[in-house]
Amino acid sequence: MPFKATSRAIREASLPRWALLLSLSTALVVVLELFALPASLLVGPMIAAIFLALVIGKGQMRVPYWPLQFGQALVGLMMARAITPDILATMAKDAPLFMLVIVSVIAIAGVLGYLLTRLQVLPGTTAVWGSSPGGASAMVIMSEAYGADARLVAFMQYLRVVFVCVAASGVSRLWVDAEGELPPLVLFPPIDWPAFAATVLLACCCVYAAFRFRVQGGTIILPLLAGSLLQGFDLLTTELPMWLLAISYALIGWSIGLRFTRSILKHVARALPRVSASILLLMSICGLMAVALHMFAGIDPLTAYLATSPGGADSVAIIAASSDVDLPFVMAMQVGRFVVILFTGPMLARFIARRSGLAENPA
Repeated sequence: MPFKATSRAIREASLPRWALLLSLSTALVVVLELFALPASLLVGPMIAAIFLALVIGKGQMRVPYWPLQFGQALVGLMMARAITPDILATMAKDAPLFMLVIVSVIAIAGVLGYLLTRLQVLPGTTAVWGSSPGGASAMVIMSEAYGADARLVAFMQYLRVVFVCVAASGVSRLWVDAEGELPPLVLFPPIDWPAFAATVLLACCCVYAAFRFRVQGGTIILPLLAGSLLQGFDLLTTELPMWLLAISYALIGWSIGLRFTRSILKHVARALPRVSASILLLMSICGLMAVALHMFAGIDPLTAYLATSPGGADSVAIIAASSDVDLPFVMAMQVGRFVVILFTGPMLARFIARRSGLAENPA
């Protein structure tokens, strides 16, 4: 039961170990932020947890159940916050174009995931979830709910996030010579306390509903649906201060990292060349799609490139905001692809698993 798992997790790990993990995580986040690397608030704690797991041994520390579920629900609400009326209007205006591009990118990523699965580069459907081009943190969370190895999914997803972010930033600055700097990380912004209380209450209700009704991936899907609907009808203003998201990211990063072992790292090292090649191939094909958008739909090249970039929606949004592009179009494409993947990912993973004939075999 979750309550027993929580109490056992607290007993198993001493306070000094958690203090060390927190210190290492903070230091790594600061370093990653200095180099403007993406997803630092999640990747930093995950790397720190991997290091500590290798030093003290897997299973010696474990993130308590309920705080982790709450953190995952906050990620779902963060995704819901991006689904604004402007983005929905942009998607409705050019619905056929959006669906064509979104389905094409997902299909290409699915084929690459299938090839990696057939070649047994990664076990079971892990490669399918790792190849999904959108919502890295959500894909990691959902992949585990559907039986994939979250450690390897995280490796694939965040490697692609880094690749896409570096490429998108480079293309943006080469194309328009952008001088804008990335916005600083503000951990303690002003807070709308009534909206904050409503947001926390909604997250708690979604966590309970997902647990009570055993909804697979419910800690992401339920907050996304509920938050989007309430926000769309002006019944909720999603208030998520960065310090709360930082805690959520840290819990998720620790949950993944603390399960790493030396054997899984050896597997990652062996898979790195082929996984990197598949990421670069996906980025290249998406680049060709951006060229097609420019030539046949009249979208300016930089907007088309950022819109079709495979994943890292938050990083792409930051880059787009500092560039002279059609920001609603870019975000509509990114958010639309994430929503489609969120609901088709499980079906696609099961389909590829059946076609490949390979069962899950997490390390």
